[in-house]
Amino acid sequence: MGSRHKQASEERSSPRTAASTVPRTVVLQQDACCQHKKEILGISDHRRALCARHQLESARIRDGKAAGLRLGQEGPCQPGTDTHPRTRQINITCDNPVDREVFLHYSLIPSLCIILVLSFLQRREHRRQRDDTSYLLGNHFGIIVPLDFVGTFSNRWSYGAAFGATANKVMFLFSEGYQPLTVPQWAQAFVLFIGGMEVGLSYFPFFACLSSEFQLVSSILGFSYSLTWFVVTVLQISQCPHGQFLGRFETLVFYWPSLLCLGFLLGRFLHMFLKALPVHLGLEPQTEEKSMLEAHQAKHVKQLLSKPRPQEGEKSWFQTRVYEWDPCFQFPSRMVGTLLLAFICLYLFIVIEFCVFLHVRDKLDMFEDKLESYLTHMNETGTLTPIILQVKELISVTKGVWVVTILPAALTCVTYLFHILACYRKHMKRLWAGDKHFLPQKFHSPSSAASVVAIARYSGWQIAYILWGYLIIHVVQSLCGVMLMYGLVLPIIHHRGLEMLQGFGLGVLTLSIVVGLIILQVWIAGTFFLQPKLGTSDKQKPLALNNRRAFHNFNYFLFFYNVLLGLGACLSRLLISCLLGTWLIARIDRTIMQSGYEGADMGFGAWIGMLFVDHYHTNPVLVSFCHILITSHKDRKLQKTVKYWCLNQSAGPRFSARARTRWFLLQTLINNPRLVMLRKSKSGHSSGEFTQILLTCSDC
Repeated sequence: MGSRHKQASEERSSPRTAASTVPRTVVLQQDACCQHKKEILGISDHRRALCARHQLESARIRDGKAAGLRLGQEGPCQPGTDTHPRTRQINITCDNPVDREVFLHYSLIPSLCIILVLSFLQRREHRRQRDDTSYLLGNHFGIIVPLDFVGTFSNRWSYGAAFGATANKVMFLFSEGYQPLTVPQWAQAFVLFIGGMEVGLSYFPFFACLSSEFQLVSSILGFSYSLTWFVVTVLQISQCPHGQFLGRFETLVFYWPSLLCLGFLLGRFLHMFLKALPVHLGLEPQTEEKSMLEAHQAKHVKQLLSKPRPQEGEKSWFQTRVYEWDPCFQFPSRMVGTLLLAFICLYLFIVIEFCVFLHVRDKLDMFEDKLESYLTHMNETGTLTPIILQVKELISVTKGVWVVTILPAALTCVTYLFHILACYRKHMKRLWAGDKHFLPQKFHSPSSAASVVAIARYSGWQIAYILWGYLIIHVVQSLCGVMLMYGLVLPIIHHRGLEMLQGFGLGVLTLSIVVGLIILQVWIAGTFFLQPKLGTSDKQKPLALNNRRAFHNFNYFLFFYNVLLGLGACLSRLLISCLLGTWLIARIDRTIMQSGYEGADMGFGAWIGMLFVDHYHTNPVLVSFCHILITSHKDRKLQKTVKYWCLNQSAGPRFSARARTRWFLLQTLINNPRLVMLRKSKSGHSSGEFTQILLTCSDC
């Protein structure tokens, strides 16, 4: 006791660097606190070391060696405080001149100004009658379209970067943390709706400047607005880089995806400006009007009209099992933007989940310290000692398994995102070919209104499904990991491996016998109770009973056993349904409902409605047909408006439009022989001979 008082007095009489900044009464109170705990509670030696180390660290921090960080913890010696050294609750006080939450409200002002400028430049195609007061505006102030959610295939990565810049605010909306107003509980839905509208209006200029036809003005406005958000984000990261959970550079961990997307947008708007400036100055010719028919759609139609070519070489394993690139297909900008935003939101969700895990882990460590103090005080002889040891082991196993399963759960959701893209292409191609057999019967003709709403719901629902799916998959994988630890690893650690192997062997043997009896029933039924095959080429016996008397006795005696077997089959059905349902919860392209109840799966209904909207509006054959009609109409209109247009025609040979049409018809029928059988026969022609000639020509 005297040696400890002497050591404490020596520490208080040590260099005055710490004592000069710390009041002497505070040090005496801490020493008295530690001394009081040592005498009353009888704490162990390692806890005394923690007290001494905390005093030294507090002196260093107050001396300025840990400048910029203020530990928001009470000392381990103070009553009612945490004594665990791994506690990460750090209160960072910093002077941030700009808050992103406040800036979001003020950003509505420049956002509205940009929208008004672009709307003034946008021409209205259909003006109203003169008796309406809107004629005073002329043909200005048209409707601004941020993004064509149906038929946009250009600037896909730019739109994806614009979606990615909104990732942090999307996560706030997802967690219902962004509520600009304080209202009663029943009005929370309206507040969330208003918050979503505010976030959408704040980020509207990014999309509007990308889709505007006035490249020069929109590039300047978009670059300025993106630069403002970029500077605000950099200021927030530089002024408050650290946080309470991850410690150093926590803010950078959260905001670097948005910062990267904003940098990409800056480069994109700069490229638009450099490309539009020579055109505005007259140094380069003005680009032609964009055609409604995309290049990949034209390739798809040409591929349909051309004769199928034999496959050159064998496909690789990646092309067969994973993905094969198709030059005649492109994903719309909506799908690319949704995919990129889902990736960023998943990353942010994992980081937030890890922060919550660190907080919970620190609480569990404090709880373990209390349990350890109880064991030390009772000298591990109390009646609760075995239970406390089991609780500590459960906590340790759960923490380890939760960390280990973060990676497989994240990889599962990432795989789902890529697989959803592959399923989108596969389903769209089947719909283009007229194949609806992969859809449930009630979804063959979905409601038009529901499909239009589905195209607006899909992107948001896909992100929400991925986030919730990750959390559910992570929980299920953690439960499986805990069962694996208790069933396989811990028995080996506790030197009970032989007992574990015996129990495992008995379980496998029992299951093998049950499965063997099921297989035996099928074999007996196929061997003795079915009539022989009708032909040698038949794959299986006909469904015709044989040996009926033996069959009835077979059914009677197995009836009682199958009752017991049905109990296990019912439980296995429930278990498999739960596992598959939780495993596929993030797959919005596949319903987890049973047949006949697919309508209750709202996510799958949104997927089907989105497919049908894209099918009706981006079908390459339909778009090509409309393109031909519009192009021919423009050509005829141009010929009528130009006087003496025939004088500008070439003096070469003239062709008959009817002959050219018939030649194209003949070429199409040769390349597609099956269409010959669908043609209506005409009088005066031998349809059979003509069909035979075409089929013969197609084989040449």
